[in-house]
Amino acid sequence: MLDKAAAASPGPARARLATHEVFNQPQPRETLDLWQADAPLRAAVAEAAPGDAEALAAFAAEIGGPEAQADALAAQKVPPELKAFDRFGRRLDEVAFHPGYHAMMRRGAEAGYAARAFEDAPGGHAAHAATVYLLGQIEPGVCCPLTMTYAAVPALRPEPELAAFWRPKLLARAYDGDAKPAADKTSATFGMAMTEKQGGSDVRANTTRAEPDGDAYRLTGHKWFCSAPMSDAFLTLAYLPEGLTCFLVPRWTPDGERNPIELQRLKDKMGDKANASSEIEYRRAWAQRVGEPGRGVPAILEMVHHTRLDAAMAPVGFMRRALDEAAWWTRSRSAFQKRLADQPLMQAVLGDLALDWIGALAGTMRVARAFDGASDEDRAFARLTVALMKYWNNKRAPALCYEAMECLGGAGYVEESPMPMLYRQAPLNSIWEGSGNVICLDVLRTLAKAPEAGEALAAELSLRRGEDARYDAALDAALALAHRPAEARARELTERLALLLQASELMRTGSPAAGDFLATRLGGDWGRTAGTLPEGTDAAALAEMI
Repeated sequence: MLDKAAAASPGPARARLATHEVFNQPQPRETLDLWQADAPLRAAVAEAAPGDAEALAAFAAEIGGPEAQADALAAQKVPPELKAFDRFGRRLDEVAFHPGYHAMMRRGAEAGYAARAFEDAPGGHAAHAATVYLLGQIEPGVCCPLTMTYAAVPALRPEPELAAFWRPKLLARAYDGDAKPAADKTSATFGMAMTEKQGGSDVRANTTRAEPDGDAYRLTGHKWFCSAPMSDAFLTLAYLPEGLTCFLVPRWTPDGERNPIELQRLKDKMGDKANASSEIEYRRAWAQRVGEPGRGVPAILEMVHHTRLDAAMAPVGFMRRALDEAAWWTRSRSAFQKRLADQPLMQAVLGDLALDWIGALAGTMRVARAFDGASDEDRAFARLTVALMKYWNNKRAPALCYEAMECLGGAGYVEESPMPMLYRQAPLNSIWEGSGNVICLDVLRTLAKAPEAGEALAAELSLRRGEDARYDAALDAALALAHRPAEARARELTERLALLLQASELMRTGSPAAGDFLATRLGGDWGRTAGTLPEGTDAAALAEMI
């Protein structure tokens, strides 16, 4: 087990060694400046959630400090352990975590990760999105249970009695990781279990069944992916005679018994190491219905809609952290008698990558503002654009993390660096809840079944018409493609619309990166590898924005 004290404060290292002196290496950073050094984030918060700026700055300072970094590292290095049985053979179905995991969960909960969006203050979803962006830079694994807890709140609205019991616990700015009935806890976390082996994203192929049991139900079946299995309750899907239906399954039954939700094994995942993802079986698990019988997909999609905001924002945090590491390294190291950061080719790489991050942050914060809106137009706009940002940000994050890792050379490839963790984490949010093709098909479905969503996006994008010829040409091409959508071109359409939304936000806010974003992402002179910026781009100025 990691020595937390040693990880938090290693003390000054000796540079004069027996055979050489260590030089031309960056000085260690015990504290990460996640707030003051991030001008685009501060500007976005100042517009969308100005009342939260002070609290977000404090949260950034806390999780960027050495103690939180040590907790995060320990949570990532010491994986969760399944405790299926106690020593006498009785079923426990629990997961044991390193204390660092619980410490990071506590920090996120106390910062209002799940609560802030529903506390009736302006800019709640925008402040929530900023919290996701910050926490994901330090320990992204805990974001999964916190995100699902946040997303469960609106999903329970159709059931007032359930909401009356669970909502205060979900919105409590506290964390209780003990395995005990929710009635004995002041705070709670929620999970989600939809996917089955035979169906994947096609949840209508599920086979889990529900049988009435008085006013409740009993579920029998399996779930191939159940993340955060130590949550206090889960939203899940099972069949009634009327069709696929949504249910709330608590970990404990009303009589204080462990609900028969059997954890079969934990997934050995590529990344997301701190978070436990499991395979489960319901053995006549006690459950309560959420929504109407046979209307399970619409009921649980309210939760999915909100988790999608976080799946869109989390990769932007990965981009930011990866770029911050690359900038720190290249500004502290020299090669060929010149600082790496001053060399034109390195500036071109960092400047090009900065455009991805800046555009992604601007576009996703715009989506978060739509979540905060109260009108039908806001909701329609959010439904479509959250899918656009979820798709595109997650396509850019893995490539950006790799290029940023390469800026560090071999030092970025070793596990002492955060770069391997970020690189392994980067694909997760694209795969979770619906991979790229699923999201693009959802974009087509939304345009067809909710034309008001496409109209809201077109109206907003058209506000920038006439400001730049490259933007106008890209907008015309995208709208023409949207008017004759074809499944085989769904990725092209989704990409075009995502880039236009990012560009329109950069133009609206007067970002210094707007012109270069238009020239590269919309102008056509882009698409090879990072660092292939067109002639005339001020790459050094872009790199300085990191």
